[in-house]
Amino acid sequence: MSDSLIIIPTYNEKENIEKLIRKIFSLSKDFHILVIDDNSPDGTAGTVRELLNEFEGKLYLDVREAKLGLGTAYIYGFKWALQRHYKYIFEMDADFSHNPEDLVRLYNTCADDGYDLAIGSRYINGVNVINWPMGRVLMSYYASAYVRLITGMKVRDTTAGFKCYKREVLEAINLDKIRFTGYAFQIEMKFIAWKLGFKIKEVSIVFTDRSEGASKMSKGIFREAVLGVISLRLKSLFKGYKKYRAIPVAA
Repeated sequence: MSDSLIIIPTYNEKENIEKLIRKIFSLSKDFHILVIDDNSPDGTAGTVRELLNEFEGKLYLDVREAKLGLGTAYIYGFKWALQRHYKYIFEMDADFSHNPEDLVRLYNTCADDGYDLAIGSRYINGVNVINWPMGRVLMSYYASAYVRLITGMKVRDTTAGFKCYKREVLEAINLDKIRFTGYAFQIEMKFIAWKLGFKIKEVSIVFTDRSEGASKMSKGIFREAVLGVISLRLKSLFKGYKKYRAIPVAA
């Protein structure tokens, strides 16, 4: 039984998902994977389903009825992981923008170095992004600067989606109260972990834009992040943050 679960939400990732799964299972560290597919019309779930027998007890699949949003997929995955007593829970994209080799570095940051949340950061050492147009790089970089300015968080890559949580962090956050579903979800989770006093470490990674499949970025997602940050800050002025104790249901 592995102590680590990687949650990978998917929507139309048939070109990438099998290669990613095989790469993760080839690593020196033993990981389990939960793929949460939002009923991809390209057959992503079918590709994963064909691998379940080969990786029995290590690979899991849940197919939802429709495209319900990144944040809701991760919340579902977090609860799934807590119920099954994983100690380290990861977020990861399905498109190889996150290098699977870095999973071990994130794990070591929490398991060996004692941090509660490890973030794969594009911006802790300059700008480490490959194959993005300059406009998108600037938008992402200055969006993180904007979040730091409004919230006071010291995290440099506030919208990063490559992370390792110790289970204690997710147990301390009332997951049913998380409001956002897109990039603002990533900001909200970091903000709450920071307000609760958990130790956060950014680990420098190189982010490589997808070579196959289509980006899920939209103006609506970006707008949610911009407005959501103001809402988070205002809310924090009028309420304290206390650790919520989740009681996982037995699997």
